[in-house]
Amino acid sequence: MDEEEALARLIALAGTSAPDAALLRAVVEEASELGARRALARLGLADEAAREDVGDLRQLLSAWRDAKTSAWKAAVDWAVRGVLAALVVGLAVKLGLPGLLR
Repeated sequence: MDEEEALARLIALAGTSAPDAALLRAVVEEASELGARRALARLGLADEAAREDVGDLRQLLSAWRDAKTSAWKAAVDWAVRGVLAALVVGLAVKLGLPGLLR
């Protein structure tokens, strides 16, 4: 008996008598399980390799985030160094140090 048939039987059983909480819970669980399987199948994640694929995607996303963070840190580091270098050059010009080199 497949999941669709089990769900159909549960719904038929619920329609014949006053459904109790356990029967309603079983219908909801079967329907949600069937819906989740259909959604995964539509996304192409219903096969055995799907777990590994999702794991690989998570690792790739983590590596991308690490690279992005490190690139921003490097850009800020270079910007700070540039500002400090300009400040030192400006200070040297203000104090007249280029005249001492002649």
